[in-house]
Amino acid sequence: MGFFDFLTEEIAIDLGTANTLIIHNDKVVVDSPSIVARDRISGKIIAVGKEASMMQGKTHENIKTIRPLKDGVIADFDASEKMINMFIKNIPALKKKWFPPALRMVICIPSGITEVEMRAVKESAERVNGKEVYLIHEPMAAAIGIGLDIMQPKGNMIVDIGGGTTEIAVIALGGIVCDKSVKIAGDVFTNDIIYYMRTQHNLYVGESTAENIKIQIGSATEDLQTPPEEMSVQGRDLLTGKPKQVSISYREIAKALDKSILRVEDAVMETLSQTPPELAADIYNTGIYLAGGGSMLRGLDRRLSQKTDLPVYIAEDPLRAVVRGTGIALKNLERYKSILIK
Repeated sequence: MGFFDFLTEEIAIDLGTANTLIIHNDKVVVDSPSIVARDRISGKIIAVGKEASMMQGKTHENIKTIRPLKDGVIADFDASEKMINMFIKNIPALKKKWFPPALRMVICIPSGITEVEMRAVKESAERVNGKEVYLIHEPMAAAIGIGLDIMQPKGNMIVDIGGGTTEIAVIALGGIVCDKSVKIAGDVFTNDIIYYMRTQHNLYVGESTAENIKIQIGSATEDLQTPPEEMSVQGRDLLTGKPKQVSISYREIAKALDKSILRVEDAVMETLSQTPPELAADIYNTGIYLAGGGSMLRGLDRRLSQKTDLPVYIAEDPLRAVVRGTGIALKNLERYKSILIK
């Protein structure tokens, strides 16, 4: 075993709908959009990650940009496998090796995932040289990443708003007591903005622009204490066909996102209503923890807090909470063996 260990590298992967993050030797070595650009004629992958994301919405007919993951699960096998492969190959420490090392991996999966989808993730990992592959549920990884001690007989509630899914879970004694996975998250927010710009301003904007609006002035409520400035948005006028620019405020985006955020709120309320009373008592004291990129939406914490009457805390680096937790589970395999899926 000793020699084999010497040849084995350990990596933790958060395979997300919007971004893929990889930790190797306690460092985040990959943090890239989960996008692949493929040449239609030869079928070759020309770019992955940031490079591919810059091409999004700007390609000609021979190039196609694909997002291999949809709603947190693999939708395009071939593309996702090649993407993982290229990301792993680009890890600086592994590049120097003469031959590809065997990998011990912990990969993060949504809690609402089916057996078939789980097998798909495992098979993809094994094909990129994964000798030992463990899976961990996203809310678990997020909880560990936030720094909660999940092995305690104490209830904690996690809401992880990613790109494809929002995972809500109550965790105690190293297990998920009740959870809900809803397919309303970052991507849906982005589409809400596209739809709003079309219907209210007759302006057709692309995905990247809408994503940008969400980051710059996105808000979950119409009364922010420190509102962002208005933003100029360029797109195509649907009536004249000419390029045009309009100026929009965060209040408009709050209106555009309202319905989707209501559904996230409902899912949180539903999970709370299924929580056993002893754990509900714990949650009353500890509050709710938010992780994932969606938790950075301005005013969302306050809005959830008003809805649930509980304190709501945002993880310090919400985008990386999940991958950090996955990395910690990888380092302490023995301790977390019970929560990993082999």
